[in-house]
Amino acid sequence: MTLSLSANEARRIALTAQGFNGFRDRTEIGAAALHRAIDRLNLLQVDSVNVLVRAHYMPLYSRLGPYGRDLLDAETVRRPRKLFEYWAHEASLLPVALQPLLRWRMAEAEQGRGVWSGVSPFAGERRAEAEALLDRIRTDGPLAASDLGERPARKGMWAWSDGKKAMEWLFWSGRVTATHRRGSFERVYDLTERALPRAVVETPTPTPAEAKRLLIERSARALGVVTATDLRDYFRLSPQDVRAALPDLVEAGVIAPVQVQGWGQTAWLHRDARAGRRLSGQALLSPFDPLVWNRDRAERLFGFIYRLEIYTPAHKRVHGYYVLPFLMDGALVARVDLKADRASRTLKVLAIHLEPGAPAATPERLGEELQLMARWLGLDEVGHAPSGGSRANL
Repeated sequence: MTLSLSANEARRIALTAQGFNGFRDRTEIGAAALHRAIDRLNLLQVDSVNVLVRAHYMPLYSRLGPYGRDLLDAETVRRPRKLFEYWAHEASLLPVALQPLLRWRMAEAEQGRGVWSGVSPFAGERRAEAEALLDRIRTDGPLAASDLGERPARKGMWAWSDGKKAMEWLFWSGRVTATHRRGSFERVYDLTERALPRAVVETPTPTPAEAKRLLIERSARALGVVTATDLRDYFRLSPQDVRAALPDLVEAGVIAPVQVQGWGQTAWLHRDARAGRRLSGQALLSPFDPLVWNRDRAERLFGFIYRLEIYTPAHKRVHGYYVLPFLMDGALVARVDLKADRASRTLKVLAIHLEPGAPAATPERLGEELQLMARWLGLDEVGHAPSGGSRANL
């Protein structure tokens, strides 16, 4: 008999799996707390937008509270390294133990598959250029693309020089990895065998099927209750990958089929999933937070229709440029367009939109959260800019 879950139970399970059961319940936040949170999430998505704060810092803040960002920075550079960067759910920081599970993706990239068209020639007809660059890194040590002294033929974020394209193919294929990012957010690359712990480098490579099954298992644990679409989205796998893994995971008792009220697809419940009871509290969420980055899932769980409008022309935006959902007592009750004005040391609130049925306490508690975030970012005050959108009075 298939277990049935109400929509509320599914939401509570998802929040608990993502670390929002009794969240922010500690006074001191050290490296151990960061490790536990990252292990729960598996990855932190990296993004270049810095209008508020770099995206990979935010999921830990949302769950732990105002931790020191230097703690996370240290985990990417100290020896032995705890985190590395690679393509998972887009560009991501991941525990180094996951590197062997992504070698199948590196092997595909090495053959020019699954990579951007601009870098694929370096897997084929221009491979000698990439190999020469690899030899230079082997001899001279870590390099960034800007160290090559090349200029792209045109301007723009994605206008890369040939050296940058070759470097990115080496990164995608696992030949090099990023040692860190400079203040400009530019990756610095070194040989993978020098950058990662020896124990990780020497770990045997699992078969692609086994690696994908383990990634899907981790996705199910991180999400609690899932559809097949949710499972493939977390590490950007294919529908075929999920279909192949599901029977083995069910047979092993890792997941079990469930019916969730209002969900059109069959769902799967991880064996460790629990409907947490301590979901009180509030947090602002990055647009790249794993609780909401899958917009269809966010709508299923919270009835929250959420779209990233960064690339939408300003006059067509509905809610703003960099809009953060506001989680309060287990529900998404508002969205806030924010900007960190570092010159004036002000957290600027450009617009606030309350969700229908938001509790009366929402504005006050959102105001508390904005003050907390300002202090975490090293800003002196919260400032409200005029906005044409609906607003809450804080």
